Amino acid sequence: MRSIIEIFDNIPDPRSGNAIRYDLTEILVIAVLAILCGMEHFTEMEMFAREQHEWLCKFLIMKNGAPSHDTFGDIFAVISPEAVTAAFTEWVESIRTKIDGEIVAIDGKTICASRDVPKNQRAVHIVSAWAAANRLVLGQIATEEKSNEIKAIPELLEMLELMGCIVTIDAIGTQTKIAGKIIDRGGDYLLTVKENQAQLLDDVKMFFEDKTGSFEYAETSEKAHGREEKRSCIITKEVAGIDPEGRWKGLAGVAKITTESVILSTGAKESATHYLIFSGEKLTAAQILAAKRAHWGIESMHWSLDISFREDMCRVRRGNEAKIFNIMRHLTLNLLNQERSGRGGVLSKRRRCAVSIPYRELVLGIS
Repeated sequence: MRSIIEIFDNIPDPRSGNAIRYDLTEILVIAVLAILCGMEHFTEMEMFAREQHEWLCKFLIMKNGAPSHDTFGDIFAVISPEAVTAAFTEWVESIRTKIDGEIVAIDGKTICASRDVPKNQRAVHIVSAWAAANRLVLGQIATEEKSNEIKAIPELLEMLELMGCIVTIDAIGTQTKIAGKIIDRGGDYLLTVKENQAQLLDDVKMFFEDKTGSFEYAETSEKAHGREEKRSCIITKEVAGIDPEGRWKGLAGVAKITTESVILSTGAKESATHYLIFSGEKLTAAQILAAKRAHWGIESMHWSLDISFREDMCRVRRGNEAKIFNIMRHLTLNLLNQERSGRGGVLSKRRRCAVSIPYRELVLGIS
């Protein structure tokens, strides 16, 4: 709790003069705590501040009482997303555990309800980074549409501590500039190759069709959620000639991952094959298979935002509102994921925070 307050203290206040009735740090802290307890709009933030005033005064001054819903909305609309993101990233790094070889997944998500047709305003698209082992959102950057991910990803990578990490990105991020940025930041990459890199895809496929050279193999199988899945990975690091111009910085090998699944109730079968390139000369087939599997943790994070936080249903869209709300959801999601003393998903934990002050303080680390 103390670290959250301190980091919000560094965010520039866009207000001036008589507009500063409520302390900016206190407004942002109350917003985080309200979202933590299941509040999903500015009116509910105001209600939370009024109903929880006595508890909030344990660590906030609140000399003018509870801010109104208009105050929350006005602040979210004009405050700098870049400043709040920088504060968020600083806070995350302060609680993140260093894990060598950790998977950092990059992916984008559109906040559907942030689109405003009458004002010709596009929906906000957020590109996020997810640390799989730490179960933390590491950072995010907003773009106007999905096609801008190629420009946004290098900016996001520049914000992150990637030394010793393995960065996984879907095919849209399979770009030479992005691969080079990951290497420059001290990480390794595992990038999916699809038709957007047609020549590279043909070259990668050729290695596995010719079956010349040395290959390494690994496989896993599991039965869950009504289906049985077998995943296999074959890699080769003998890739001389695949990149004669040296465009893919640090390229060490290529991989082919095949997933075969059977739906147990019907016996229906499904299969899919993905081709990838990777850096990191010491990476094994088993590590690449695990990394590709861990990448889908970011999809689970996006699912939590939609189901547990109802992000796609939230219609805040004035100015920077949608962007700031997304950062606040990421912050509270990180808090909830770090609380591992009991059972329950994110939605259950939010409800418990709303009705139990001791549990809320446990999540916040207040002794």
